[in-house]
Amino acid sequence: MKRNDLNELHAFVAVADARSFTRAASKLGISSSALSHAMKALELRLGVQLLARTTRSVAPTAAGDRLLATLRPALRDIDEGLGALGTLRDKPSGLIRITTFKHAATSVLMPALPDFLARHPDVTVEIDIDVRRTDIVAAKFDAGIRWPDHIDKDMIAVNVGRPLELSIVGAPSYFAKHPAPRTPRDLLKHHCVGYRLPNGALLPFEVERSGRAMHVKTAGPFIANDGELGLRAALDGLGLTMYFTDDLQPHLKAGRLVRVMEKWSPTFPGYQLYYPRRRHATPGLAALIAALRARLA
Repeated sequence: MKRNDLNELHAFVAVADARSFTRAASKLGISSSALSHAMKALELRLGVQLLARTTRSVAPTAAGDRLLATLRPALRDIDEGLGALGTLRDKPSGLIRITTFKHAATSVLMPALPDFLARHPDVTVEIDIDVRRTDIVAAKFDAGIRWPDHIDKDMIAVNVGRPLELSIVGAPSYFAKHPAPRTPRDLLKHHCVGYRLPNGALLPFEVERSGRAMHVKTAGPFIANDGELGLRAALDGLGLTMYFTDDLQPHLKAGRLVRVMEKWSPTFPGYQLYYPRRRHATPGLAALIAALRARLA
């Protein structure tokens, strides 16, 4: 069936229901003459007269009544089907692709996902771990989660994580052989776990006190490009490392690690979820943002 055929059938039902070309044309938003021409074309194509016309009224013929009996339930099913599509359009569903790095995924996304996915069974969340600053448009991601200063200005950014603090820690076995550092300069005398950035550089230890920030280029026997491996190295006594204070609490309470230079611990703004300003958030992404914001609150 051609698109015009369906339009003409809709128009035929409108005329039969209104018993008037004028009223039906007004409802359909077309002229009476255009509607009359369309009905004549439909009758010519079907080879039967569907409407009996007089100067005062119009009514379906026997053939028209027979066609109406078939059309009405069929058109009703079509309208209901289209309405159901509209409901799906506004319902969170489909795949949500997010690029981020491991700590943001484990501390922000993963704790919220069990309840979110239970509430929205038609949604699938895919997390891509990448420490690099990914072009989410070119890579076809729906959103990313990064530090605020790693997000381009043309993005819409939403806070989804609370501020974070970094602490310098080492194992008791390490401090049994080395005195605890007290100042940034003391770090130069210590074995410090190195973190290799994607550009090949080593991340310095960033310390801060009373608004004064310092970057200390440290050295040590172990280097990795994964923060959790660096933490494992510190637990094994290979040197000092910097890690998120909240995540260190179990190790600190159990005595596996000792915190030093507490007054020099820097803090950072929480993670932000971002997506292109020119792209509206899908219902699924909007629901995920709401879930992350609710958990933050």
